[in-house]
Amino acid sequence: MSCAELRRAAFGDLPAMPSGAPQSPHAKLLAAIVLGAQGRYAGAATLLDEVARGRNQMLASLALSTFASHRRQLGGHRAAFGPDGAALRLVTGLSGAEDEDGIDVEGARADALLGLAADNLGVGRLALARRLLARVTPRNWRSKVRLGWITAEMALAGGEPVSAVGPAEDALAFAIAAQARRHIVKSQLVLAAALGATGKRERAVHLIDEALAVTDKFTLRSLSWPAGLLAAEHRPDARGRDRSRVDLVLHAVLLRTDPDGRRLASESPWVPA
Repeated sequence: MSCAELRRAAFGDLPAMPSGAPQSPHAKLLAAIVLGAQGRYAGAATLLDEVARGRNQMLASLALSTFASHRRQLGGHRAAFGPDGAALRLVTGLSGAEDEDGIDVEGARADALLGLAADNLGVGRLALARRLLARVTPRNWRSKVRLGWITAEMALAGGEPVSAVGPAEDALAFAIAAQARRHIVKSQLVLAAALGATGKRERAVHLIDEALAVTDKFTLRSLSWPAGLLAAEHRPDARGRDRSRVDLVLHAVLLRTDPDGRRLASESPWVPA
């Protein structure tokens, strides 16, 4: 299992786990990102813990931010504060060479700040989330995409759906330019939520259907169930079918999640577990 294969799975056009076991910390980080996208959170957590305990502070920071994002995906925004804060501390004062996918110091710093903004957004602290976003300087496509997501989500949370459309469109454009299939899917869902909130339901449903096709093809369970919830919201005539789909996917995800993650999902208002 090479880092090149894992990069393609984590950030490219083929989001499927290559065969073999990752050996280096870098490979383990990328493998954990792929596992998390598939909703295999227990396996991802094991790899991320190994990387977070390693000597490379930049990779450790990225591992902590990734773990925090998996907690948020399970509805555990408060549980993500600790690892996101630790991730930011690890790269404070560091410098280093740039990487096209943001596997570098600046990418790690942006991930930590964006993560903290998302954490605060999830618990309703919009003003603090905005201040954290203002500190982000995106230097790579991945940071630009994530900044677009959270900016759009913040506008939606603030009751300004029209303001959410532009950042969501930008995120989708950056993801398409990078040919990052998984990020394209998430961007489609964020944009669909923004468009649906402005009354443009036809395009929203089209984006959701495109996203669902990819999540099914590549077993991207972490995105499949949110897509199903959006589908149920925007297609009242098929709501029962879409919600049944969400239940099936979530069941599969929770079977592959560590006990703390399952507890967070069961306690979260965001996860219909």
